[in-house]
Amino acid sequence: MKYYIISGEASGDLHGSNLMKALLEKDQKADIRFWGGDLMQEVGGTMVIHYRELAFMGFAEVLMNISTIFKNINYCKKDILNFKPTILILIDYPGFNMRIAEFAKKRGIQVHYYISPQIWAWKENRIHKIKRDVDEMYVILPFEKDFYEHKHNFPVHFVGHPLIDAISDKVQVDETIFKNEHQLSEKPIIALLPGSRKQEIKKMLSIMLKMADKFKDYQFVIAGAPSQDFEFYKQFIQQENVTFISNRTHDLLSISYAAIVTSGTATLETALFKVPEIVCYKTSWLSYQIGKRLVDLKFISLVNLIMDKEVVKELIQHDFNEKKLEQELHKILDENLRRLMFLNYFDLEKKLGGNGASKRVAALIVK
Repeated sequence: MKYYIISGEASGDLHGSNLMKALLEKDQKADIRFWGGDLMQEVGGTMVIHYRELAFMGFAEVLMNISTIFKNINYCKKDILNFKPTILILIDYPGFNMRIAEFAKKRGIQVHYYISPQIWAWKENRIHKIKRDVDEMYVILPFEKDFYEHKHNFPVHFVGHPLIDAISDKVQVDETIFKNEHQLSEKPIIALLPGSRKQEIKKMLSIMLKMADKFKDYQFVIAGAPSQDFEFYKQFIQQENVTFISNRTHDLLSISYAAIVTSGTATLETALFKVPEIVCYKTSWLSYQIGKRLVDLKFISLVNLIMDKEVVKELIQHDFNEKKLEQELHKILDENLRRLMFLNYFDLEKKLGGNGASKRVAALIVK
């Protein structure tokens, strides 16, 4: 069969790559064309556009780049018509993908959506378009199945979270070799995950790095996103006990003592590696003002949302400052709080449904 896959960011590239591997196992004649990143490209198929050309963060930033976004949408539609896929597979990225779903459905192409838009957080009225345009929905968070089926009478497949596969399949890094390779000391590591988009990194990293001046008994390591090069990060680094490592986030988390993480999928990755963390988020004033009026959630991190309680501390917008970050970092370095976080992390993993998400999705799609 012919598959057209659209992923618009780093996390989608990871899950898209694992889905592609599973599809190729189930359908050895699979012809795959995709929008994605380096991980998907490593699997095979034909890449149309890299996600780094699509990544705009926040309401204000989207408005500033609206013409580029619509050019990409129009190009995507033409490319789909030329390719004539049997199945269109959309991975998250709803602002773009929901428009493509409507277009494809009208032309008789099967639309499968993997990793639901977070309509339980905002834009719940998107359910009408999802019912109209999506043939099969695969959800990865346990509460999403109840949301769709009981609240909106729309059957979905709960397939478990693909991050569990990505982490469990990974070969354990040798800590000594890793530290030698990157010239790290024997001090405990505090990982800094400032996000993957330039707008995020600019707003997050400078404050995160201030902790390196206050916690001299630790070394701080920036997890560089594959979509950005070191030259961009270098402007923020002034401290001696800071190291930059590109595209090795999972290896870094596997040997980290604690982490400061920008809100997003990385908060869940960090928890699954059993690393005590602080979740941070800051955007432009305009984006924040719009967002807080539209989003009605108790928490912003996936860890707390899934557990339905505060497992990890969230520092959002004005609370994300040097003083509060220092206070919270002292807390997660304390053994008593760390033990409690570890127990919550194990419960979190149970709720996420175990291994095999990518294979379950591939089997359902091919069937």
